Amino acid sequence: MRRPLPLFILVLAAVLLVCVIGQFSDKNNERRLPGATTPASGPAAAPAPATPAGVAAASAAVSGSASATTPEAALASTSGYAALRARGAYLARASDCMACHTRRGGAAYAGGRSIATPFGELISPNLTPDRQTGIGNWSADDFWRALHNGVSKDGRLLYPAFPYTNYTRMPRADADALFAYLQSLPAVNAPNAPHQLRFPYDQQIMLAAWRAIYFRPGSFQPDPQRSAAWNRGAYLVQGPAHCSACHSPRNWLGASEGETLAGALLPMQGWYAPSLTAPQEGGVQQWPTARIVQLLQTGRSGDAGVSGPMAEVVSRSLQHLDAADLGAMAEYLQSLPVSATPAPATPDNSPATRNMLAAGEQLYGRHCADCHGAKGQGQAPAYPALAGNRAVTMLHSVNAVHSVLHGGFAPATAGNPRPYSMPPFGPVLSDTEVAQVLSFVRSAWGNQAAPVSASEVNRYRTVPLD
Repeated sequence: MRRPLPLFILVLAAVLLVCVIGQFSDKNNERRLPGATTPASGPAAAPAPATPAGVAAASAAVSGSASATTPEAALASTSGYAALRARGAYLARASDCMACHTRRGGAAYAGGRSIATPFGELISPNLTPDRQTGIGNWSADDFWRALHNGVSKDGRLLYPAFPYTNYTRMPRADADALFAYLQSLPAVNAPNAPHQLRFPYDQQIMLAAWRAIYFRPGSFQPDPQRSAAWNRGAYLVQGPAHCSACHSPRNWLGASEGETLAGALLPMQGWYAPSLTAPQEGGVQQWPTARIVQLLQTGRSGDAGVSGPMAEVVSRSLQHLDAADLGAMAEYLQSLPVSATPAPATPDNSPATRNMLAAGEQLYGRHCADCHGAKGQGQAPAYPALAGNRAVTMLHSVNAVHSVLHGGFAPATAGNPRPYSMPPFGPVLSDTEVAQVLSFVRSAWGNQAAPVSASEVNRYRTVPLD
Protein backbone atom coordinates (compact mmCIF):
# COMPACT_ATOMS: atom_id res chain seq x y z
CA MET A 1 0.00 0.00 0.00
CA ARG A 2 1.43 3.41 -0.99
CA ARG A 3 2.04 5.86 1.83
CA PRO A 4 0.47 9.31 1.38
CA LEU A 5 2.80 12.26 0.76
CA PRO A 6 3.78 14.12 3.91
CA LEU A 7 1.64 17.16 4.57
CA PHE A 8 4.55 19.62 4.40
CA ILE A 9 5.40 18.46 0.84
CA LEU A 10 1.80 19.05 -0.25
CA VAL A 11 1.83 22.50 1.34
CA LEU A 12 5.17 23.34 -0.28
CA ALA A 13 3.88 22.25 -3.69
CA ALA A 14 0.79 24.41 -3.26
CA VAL A 15 2.86 27.44 -2.27
CA LEU A 16 5.16 27.04 -5.28
CA LEU A 17 2.16 26.71 -7.59
CA VAL A 18 0.69 29.92 -6.23
CA CYS A 19 4.07 31.64 -6.61
CA VAL A 20 4.41 30.61 -10.25
CA ILE A 21 0.86 31.72 -11.04
CA GLY A 22 1.56 35.01 -9.30
CA GLN A 23 4.63 35.62 -11.43
CA PHE A 24 2.69 35.40 -14.67
CA SER A 25 0.12 37.84 -13.36
CA ASP A 26 2.64 40.51 -12.37
CA LYS A 27 1.67 42.83 -15.15
CA ASN A 28 -1.91 42.89 -13.90
CA ASN A 29 -1.09 42.89 -10.22
CA GLU A 30 1.54 45.55 -9.59
CA ARG A 31 1.76 46.92 -6.10
CA ARG A 32 2.91 50.30 -4.88
CA LEU A 33 6.56 50.57 -3.97
CA PRO A 34 7.79 53.08 -1.41
CA GLY A 35 7.73 56.30 -3.39
CA ALA A 36 6.17 54.53 -6.38
CA THR A 37 2.97 54.34 -8.35
CA THR A 38 1.34 51.55 -10.28
CA PRO A 39 1.65 51.46 -14.06
CA ALA A 40 -1.95 52.63 -14.31
CA SER A 41 -0.51 56.12 -14.09
CA GLY A 42 2.62 54.89 -15.84
CA PRO A 43 5.91 56.61 -16.47
CA ALA A 44 3.96 59.76 -17.36
CA ALA A 45 3.63 60.30 -13.60
CA ALA A 46 7.39 60.21 -13.15
CA PRO A 47 9.26 63.49 -13.24
CA ALA A 48 11.06 64.18 -16.48
CA PRO A 49 14.61 63.35 -15.34
CA ALA A 50 17.05 66.22 -15.32
CA THR A 51 19.77 65.87 -17.89
CA PRO A 52 23.25 67.34 -18.19
CA ALA A 53 23.80 70.40 -20.31
CA GLY A 54 24.02 69.47 -23.95
CA VAL A 55 21.40 66.70 -23.88
CA ALA A 56 18.37 68.67 -22.67
CA ALA A 57 16.73 68.26 -26.08
CA ALA A 58 16.58 64.52 -25.52
CA SER A 59 14.46 65.02 -22.42
CA ALA A 60 11.61 66.50 -24.44
CA ALA A 61 12.01 63.83 -27.11
CA VAL A 62 11.60 60.82 -24.84
CA SER A 63 9.77 61.99 -21.71
CA GLY A 64 6.12 61.25 -21.10
CA SER A 65 4.05 58.09 -21.18
CA ALA A 66 5.05 54.54 -22.04
CA SER A 67 3.97 55.19 -25.60
CA ALA A 68 6.39 58.12 -25.96
CA THR A 69 8.96 58.31 -28.72
CA THR A 70 10.90 55.05 -28.91
CA PRO A 71 14.48 54.53 -30.17
CA GLU A 72 13.09 53.14 -33.42
CA ALA A 73 10.91 56.21 -33.98
CA ALA A 74 13.74 58.54 -33.01
CA LEU A 75 15.80 57.15 -35.89
CA ALA A 76 13.70 59.34 -38.16
CA SER A 77 15.64 62.31 -36.77
CA THR A 78 19.41 62.01 -36.77
CA SER A 79 19.84 64.81 -34.27
CA GLY A 80 17.05 63.42 -32.08
CA TYR A 81 18.63 59.99 -32.00
CA ALA A 82 22.05 61.45 -31.19
CA ALA A 83 20.51 63.29 -28.24
CA LEU A 84 18.73 60.10 -27.18
CA ARG A 85 22.00 58.18 -27.19
CA ALA A 86 23.75 60.95 -25.27
CA ARG A 87 21.08 60.77 -22.61
CA GLY A 88 21.40 56.99 -22.54
CA ALA A 89 25.17 57.26 -22.09
CA TYR A 90 24.57 59.52 -19.10
CA LEU A 91 22.07 57.07 -17.61
CA ALA A 92 24.50 54.20 -18.15
CA ARG A 93 27.02 56.12 -16.06
CA ALA A 94 24.42 56.93 -13.40
CA SER A 95 23.42 53.24 -13.28
CA ASP A 96 27.06 52.07 -13.23
CA CYS A 97 26.28 49.40 -15.83
CA MET A 98 29.91 49.01 -16.87
CA ALA A 99 31.04 47.94 -13.40
CA CYS A 100 29.26 44.58 -13.57
CA HIS A 101 29.08 44.10 -17.32
CA THR A 102 32.80 44.45 -18.02
CA ARG A 103 35.29 41.84 -16.89
CA ARG A 104 38.80 42.84 -15.90
CA GLY A 105 40.72 43.51 -19.11
CA GLY A 106 37.66 42.83 -21.28
CA ALA A 107 35.75 44.92 -23.78
CA ALA A 108 33.35 47.46 -22.30
CA TYR A 109 29.84 46.09 -21.68
CA ALA A 110 30.76 42.67 -23.15
CA GLY A 111 30.00 40.92 -19.85
CA GLY A 112 31.90 38.01 -18.38
CA ARG A 113 32.52 39.43 -14.92
CA SER A 114 31.96 36.92 -12.14
CA ILE A 115 29.79 38.17 -9.30
CA ALA A 116 30.16 36.12 -6.14
CA THR A 117 27.05 35.64 -4.00
CA PRO A 118 26.24 33.40 -1.02
CA PHE A 119 24.34 31.19 -3.49
CA GLY A 120 27.11 30.74 -6.06
CA GLU A 121 28.58 32.79 -8.87
CA LEU A 122 26.65 34.81 -11.42
CA ILE A 123 28.29 35.75 -14.71
CA SER A 124 27.26 39.09 -16.19
CA PRO A 125 25.91 38.93 -19.78
CA ASN A 126 27.03 40.71 -22.92
CA LEU A 127 25.18 44.03 -23.42
CA THR A 128 26.76 44.98 -26.74
CA PRO A 129 24.60 44.82 -29.91
CA ASP A 130 26.19 41.58 -31.14
CA ARG A 131 23.37 39.50 -32.66
CA GLN A 132 24.75 36.12 -31.63
CA THR A 133 25.97 36.77 -28.08
CA GLY A 134 24.67 40.21 -27.07
CA ILE A 135 21.39 42.09 -27.27
CA GLY A 136 21.55 42.92 -30.97
CA ASN A 137 18.31 41.01 -31.57
CA TRP A 138 16.48 42.71 -28.73
CA SER A 139 13.82 45.36 -29.22
CA ALA A 140 13.19 48.35 -26.97
CA ASP A 141 10.22 46.41 -25.55
CA ASP A 142 12.48 43.45 -24.70
CA PHE A 143 14.90 45.75 -22.90
CA TRP A 144 12.10 47.48 -21.01
CA ARG A 145 10.77 44.12 -19.90
CA ALA A 146 14.18 43.17 -18.49
CA LEU A 147 14.74 46.50 -16.77
CA HIS A 148 11.24 46.94 -15.41
CA ASN A 149 10.06 43.36 -14.84
CA GLY A 150 13.32 41.40 -14.50
CA VAL A 151 12.41 39.07 -17.38
CA SER A 152 14.73 38.30 -20.29
CA LYS A 153 13.79 38.31 -23.98
CA ASP A 154 13.41 34.53 -23.93
CA GLY A 155 11.15 34.61 -20.88
CA ARG A 156 13.74 33.56 -18.31
CA LEU A 157 13.47 35.21 -14.90
CA LEU A 158 16.57 37.26 -14.16
CA TYR A 159 18.47 37.01 -10.90
CA PRO A 160 18.27 40.16 -8.75
CA ALA A 161 22.05 40.58 -8.67
CA PHE A 162 20.97 42.56 -11.73
CA PRO A 163 19.22 45.24 -9.65
CA TYR A 164 15.92 45.37 -11.50
CA THR A 165 14.39 45.70 -8.04
CA ASN A 166 15.74 49.28 -8.24
CA TYR A 167 15.65 49.82 -12.01
CA THR A 168 11.92 49.08 -12.04
CA ARG A 169 11.50 52.69 -10.85
CA MET A 170 13.00 54.02 -14.10
CA PRO A 171 10.37 55.35 -16.54
CA ARG A 172 10.06 53.96 -20.06
CA ALA A 173 11.69 57.09 -21.49
CA ASP A 174 14.88 56.47 -19.54
CA ALA A 175 14.87 52.79 -20.45
CA ASP A 176 14.54 53.66 -24.14
CA ALA A 177 17.41 56.13 -23.94
CA LEU A 178 19.62 53.57 -22.20
CA PHE A 179 18.74 50.95 -24.82
CA ALA A 180 19.55 53.37 -27.64
CA TYR A 181 22.99 53.97 -26.16
CA LEU A 182 23.75 50.26 -25.71
CA GLN A 183 22.69 49.61 -29.31
CA SER A 184 25.21 52.22 -30.49
CA LEU A 185 28.18 50.45 -28.90
CA PRO A 186 30.61 48.36 -30.96
CA ALA A 187 29.31 44.79 -31.24
CA VAL A 188 31.55 42.33 -29.41
CA ASN A 189 31.20 38.59 -29.99
CA ALA A 190 31.56 37.34 -26.42
CA PRO A 191 29.48 34.24 -25.60
CA ASN A 192 27.68 34.37 -22.28
CA ALA A 193 28.94 31.89 -19.69
CA PRO A 194 26.42 29.98 -17.58
CA HIS A 195 25.90 30.92 -13.96
CA GLN A 196 27.49 28.68 -11.34
CA LEU A 197 24.76 28.54 -8.70
CA ARG A 198 24.20 25.77 -6.21
CA PHE A 199 21.02 23.72 -6.12
CA PRO A 200 18.25 24.71 -5.53
CA TYR A 201 19.14 28.35 -6.25
CA ASP A 202 19.77 27.50 -9.89
CA GLN A 203 16.13 26.54 -10.40
CA GLN A 204 13.77 29.01 -12.08
CA ILE A 205 10.87 27.83 -9.94
CA MET A 206 12.77 28.88 -6.83
CA LEU A 207 13.45 32.28 -8.36
CA ALA A 208 9.75 32.57 -9.23
CA ALA A 209 8.91 31.91 -5.59
CA TRP A 210 11.44 34.53 -4.46
CA ARG A 211 9.97 37.11 -6.83
CA ALA A 212 6.43 36.34 -5.73
CA ILE A 213 7.42 37.18 -2.17
CA TYR A 214 9.86 40.04 -2.63
CA PHE A 215 9.32 41.79 -5.96
CA ARG A 216 6.62 43.66 -7.84
CA PRO A 217 7.28 46.08 -10.71
CA GLY A 218 6.51 49.72 -10.01
CA SER A 219 7.39 53.26 -11.07
CA PHE A 220 8.85 56.15 -9.13
CA GLN A 221 6.32 58.75 -8.02
CA PRO A 222 7.49 62.16 -6.83
CA ASP A 223 6.49 63.46 -3.43
CA PRO A 224 4.47 66.64 -4.02
CA GLN A 225 5.47 67.89 -0.56
CA ARG A 226 9.15 67.91 -1.55
CA SER A 227 11.19 70.08 -3.90
CA ALA A 228 11.97 69.11 -7.48
CA ALA A 229 15.62 68.66 -6.51
CA TRP A 230 14.71 66.32 -3.63
CA ASN A 231 12.53 64.21 -5.93
CA ARG A 232 15.29 64.05 -8.53
CA GLY A 233 17.73 62.93 -5.84
CA ALA A 234 15.29 60.34 -4.51
CA TYR A 235 14.81 58.98 -8.04
CA LEU A 236 18.55 58.69 -8.65
CA VAL A 237 19.32 57.11 -5.25
CA GLN A 238 16.42 54.66 -5.32
CA GLY A 239 16.48 53.91 -9.06
CA PRO A 240 19.49 54.17 -11.40
CA ALA A 241 22.19 54.51 -8.72
CA HIS A 242 20.62 51.56 -6.80
CA CYS A 243 22.27 52.62 -3.53
CA SER A 244 20.16 50.22 -1.48
CA ALA A 245 21.72 47.27 -3.32
CA CYS A 246 24.73 47.70 -1.03
CA HIS A 247 23.65 50.04 1.76
CA SER A 248 20.47 48.24 2.85
CA PRO A 249 20.58 44.96 4.83
CA ARG A 250 19.50 41.71 3.19
CA ASN A 251 17.84 38.65 4.66
CA TRP A 252 19.06 35.07 4.35
CA LEU A 253 17.43 34.78 0.91
CA GLY A 254 19.23 37.85 -0.40
CA ALA A 255 16.18 40.13 -0.37
CA SER A 256 16.89 43.76 0.46
CA GLU A 257 15.08 45.60 3.23
CA GLY A 258 14.20 48.28 0.69
CA GLU A 259 15.30 51.88 0.96
CA THR A 260 16.29 51.76 4.64
CA LEU A 261 19.96 52.42 3.76
CA ALA A 262 20.74 51.17 7.28
CA GLY A 263 24.11 49.65 6.39
CA ALA A 264 25.05 46.13 5.35
CA LEU A 265 28.00 43.79 5.22
CA LEU A 266 28.79 42.72 1.66
CA PRO A 267 29.26 39.04 2.41
CA MET A 268 31.44 37.86 -0.46
CA GLN A 269 33.47 41.06 -0.80
CA GLY A 270 34.09 41.42 2.89
CA TRP A 271 33.38 45.16 3.04
CA TYR A 272 30.78 47.01 5.07
CA ALA A 273 28.56 49.54 3.29
CA PRO A 274 27.96 51.99 6.14
CA SER A 275 24.54 53.14 7.24
CA LEU A 276 23.50 56.36 5.51
CA THR A 277 21.10 57.12 8.35
CA ALA A 278 23.67 56.89 11.17
CA PRO A 279 25.87 59.98 11.72
CA GLN A 280 28.50 57.76 13.37
CA GLU A 281 28.79 55.71 10.17
CA GLY A 282 27.98 57.20 6.75
CA GLY A 283 25.17 59.62 7.48
CA VAL A 284 25.57 63.11 5.99
CA GLN A 285 22.47 64.76 7.41
CA GLN A 286 24.54 67.51 9.08
CA TRP A 287 26.99 68.02 6.23
CA PRO A 288 26.76 71.05 3.96
CA THR A 289 25.62 70.20 0.45
CA ALA A 290 28.90 71.28 -1.14
CA ARG A 291 30.87 68.79 0.96
CA ILE A 292 28.60 65.90 -0.01
CA VAL A 293 28.86 66.82 -3.69
CA GLN A 294 32.64 67.00 -3.43
CA LEU A 295 32.81 63.54 -1.84
CA LEU A 296 30.57 61.97 -4.48
CA GLN A 297 32.36 63.73 -7.32
CA THR A 298 36.01 63.37 -6.29
CA GLY A 299 36.08 60.62 -3.67
CA ARG A 300 37.57 62.96 -1.09
CA SER A 301 36.19 65.77 1.08
CA GLY A 302 38.17 66.99 4.06
CA ASP A 303 38.92 63.99 6.27
CA ALA A 304 36.29 61.89 4.53
CA GLY A 305 37.20 59.60 1.65
CA VAL A 306 35.97 56.53 -0.17
CA SER A 307 37.76 53.24 -0.78
CA GLY A 308 36.96 49.65 -1.58
CA PRO A 309 33.82 49.06 -3.68
CA MET A 310 32.70 52.67 -3.23
CA ALA A 311 35.88 53.90 -4.89
CA GLU A 312 34.84 52.05 -8.04
CA VAL A 313 31.36 53.58 -7.86
CA VAL A 314 32.83 57.09 -7.68
CA SER A 315 35.38 56.38 -10.42
CA ARG A 316 33.05 54.77 -12.94
CA SER A 317 29.75 56.40 -12.10
CA LEU A 318 29.29 59.31 -9.72
CA GLN A 319 32.12 61.55 -10.90
CA HIS A 320 30.47 61.64 -14.33
CA LEU A 321 27.16 63.04 -13.05
CA ASP A 322 26.51 66.75 -13.35
CA ALA A 323 26.59 69.06 -10.35
CA ALA A 324 22.79 69.50 -10.32
CA ASP A 325 22.19 65.76 -10.02
CA LEU A 326 24.86 65.35 -7.32
CA GLY A 327 23.31 68.26 -5.45
CA ALA A 328 19.90 66.61 -5.75
CA MET A 329 21.28 63.34 -4.36
CA ALA A 330 22.87 65.30 -1.53
CA GLU A 331 19.55 66.96 -0.68
CA TYR A 332 17.84 63.59 -0.53
CA LEU A 333 20.58 62.02 1.61
CA GLN A 334 20.44 64.98 4.01
CA SER A 335 16.73 64.32 4.52
CA LEU A 336 17.10 60.69 5.62
CA PRO A 337 15.91 59.98 9.16
CA VAL A 338 18.68 59.87 11.75
CA SER A 339 19.02 56.50 13.45
CA ALA A 340 19.79 56.13 17.13
CA THR A 341 23.42 56.40 18.21
CA PRO A 342 24.61 53.27 20.03
CA ALA A 343 26.38 53.60 23.35
CA PRO A 344 30.18 53.72 23.11
CA ALA A 345 32.11 50.58 23.90
CA THR A 346 32.84 49.99 27.58
CA PRO A 347 36.58 50.37 28.21
CA ASP A 348 38.35 47.10 28.95
CA ASN A 349 41.07 47.64 31.54
CA SER A 350 42.15 44.03 31.86
CA PRO A 351 45.91 43.37 31.83
CA ALA A 352 45.64 41.53 28.49
CA THR A 353 43.92 44.48 26.84
CA ARG A 354 46.38 46.99 28.31
CA ASN A 355 49.27 44.94 26.95
CA MET A 356 47.61 44.73 23.51
CA LEU A 357 47.04 48.49 23.36
CA ALA A 358 50.60 49.20 24.47
CA ALA A 359 51.91 46.99 21.67
CA GLY A 360 49.55 48.70 19.26
CA GLU A 361 50.82 52.14 20.30
CA GLN A 362 54.39 51.09 19.53
CA LEU A 363 53.36 49.74 16.13
CA TYR A 364 51.46 52.95 15.41
CA GLY A 365 54.49 55.06 16.19
CA ARG A 366 56.65 52.91 13.91
CA HIS A 367 54.31 52.55 10.90
CA CYS A 368 51.57 55.19 11.06
CA ALA A 369 52.56 58.35 12.95
CA ASP A 370 54.66 59.86 10.15
CA CYS A 371 51.51 60.33 8.05
CA HIS A 372 48.62 60.35 10.51
CA GLY A 373 50.38 62.23 13.31
CA ALA A 374 51.46 61.25 16.81
CA LYS A 375 48.06 62.27 18.13
CA GLY A 376 46.03 61.04 15.17
CA GLN A 377 45.60 64.59 13.87
CA GLY A 378 46.49 63.74 10.27
CA GLN A 379 47.90 66.08 7.63
CA ALA A 380 45.18 67.52 5.44
CA PRO A 381 44.51 67.06 2.60
CA ALA A 382 46.88 64.14 2.08
CA TYR A 383 46.50 62.06 5.23
CA PRO A 384 43.21 61.97 7.13
CA ALA A 385 42.96 62.42 10.87
CA LEU A 386 42.22 59.25 12.80
CA ALA A 387 41.10 61.00 15.98
CA GLY A 388 37.31 61.13 15.79
CA ASN A 389 37.31 59.45 12.38
CA ARG A 390 34.13 57.42 12.08
CA ALA A 391 35.71 55.18 9.43
CA VAL A 392 37.87 53.63 12.16
CA THR A 393 35.38 53.79 15.03
CA MET A 394 32.35 52.14 13.40
CA LEU A 395 30.92 49.09 15.12
CA HIS A 396 32.01 47.05 12.10
CA SER A 397 35.80 47.26 11.88
CA VAL A 398 36.12 45.31 8.64
CA ASN A 399 36.80 48.34 6.42
CA ALA A 400 39.65 49.45 8.66
CA VAL A 401 41.01 45.90 8.63
CA HIS A 402 40.94 45.90 4.83
CA SER A 403 42.72 49.25 4.66
CA VAL A 404 45.57 48.10 6.88
CA LEU A 405 45.92 44.70 5.22
CA HIS A 406 45.45 45.66 1.58
CA GLY A 407 45.95 49.43 1.53
CA GLY A 408 43.56 52.33 1.22
CA PHE A 409 43.20 53.49 -2.35
CA ALA A 410 41.05 56.48 -3.24
CA PRO A 411 39.74 56.69 -6.81
CA ALA A 412 41.54 58.81 -9.38
CA THR A 413 38.95 61.32 -10.56
CA ALA A 414 38.90 64.45 -12.67
CA GLY A 415 38.63 66.50 -9.48
CA ASN A 416 41.35 64.53 -7.69
CA PRO A 417 43.55 63.00 -10.40
CA ARG A 418 46.46 62.11 -8.10
CA PRO A 419 44.95 60.88 -4.86
CA TYR A 420 47.08 60.03 -1.87
CA SER A 421 46.80 56.39 -0.92
CA MET A 422 47.83 54.15 1.94
CA PRO A 423 50.23 51.27 1.29
CA PRO A 424 49.25 47.73 2.34
CA PHE A 425 50.71 46.50 5.61
CA GLY A 426 49.50 42.93 5.28
CA PRO A 427 52.91 41.70 4.04
CA VAL A 428 54.77 43.14 7.05
CA LEU A 429 52.31 42.84 9.93
CA SER A 430 50.91 39.64 11.40
CA ASP A 431 47.23 39.18 12.21
CA THR A 432 47.99 39.88 15.87
CA GLU A 433 49.92 43.06 15.03
CA VAL A 434 47.16 44.38 12.77
CA ALA A 435 44.67 43.73 15.57
CA GLN A 436 46.92 45.51 18.06
CA VAL A 437 47.44 48.69 16.03
CA LEU A 438 43.76 48.92 15.04
CA SER A 439 42.64 48.36 18.63
CA PHE A 440 44.95 51.18 19.72
CA VAL A 441 43.63 53.58 17.06
CA ARG A 442 40.02 52.70 17.93
CA SER A 443 40.58 53.59 21.60
CA ALA A 444 43.07 56.51 21.47
CA TRP A 445 42.57 60.31 21.31
CA GLY A 446 38.97 60.14 22.49
CA ASN A 447 37.93 57.29 20.19
CA GLN A 448 35.72 54.76 21.97
CA ALA A 449 35.37 51.62 19.89
CA ALA A 450 35.78 47.97 20.73
CA PRO A 451 39.12 46.23 20.14
CA VAL A 452 39.77 44.08 17.07
CA SER A 453 40.73 40.42 17.37
CA ALA A 454 43.43 38.58 15.44
CA SER A 455 40.85 36.06 14.25
CA GLU A 456 38.80 38.86 12.68
CA VAL A 457 41.87 40.12 10.84
CA ASN A 458 42.67 36.62 9.61
CA ARG A 459 39.13 36.20 8.30
CA TYR A 460 39.64 39.06 5.82
CA ARG A 461 43.29 38.54 4.97
CA THR A 462 42.47 36.26 2.03
CA VAL A 463 39.18 37.80 0.86
CA PRO A 464 39.34 38.34 -2.94
CA LEU A 465 39.85 42.01 -3.74
CA ASP A 466 37.75 41.99 -6.94
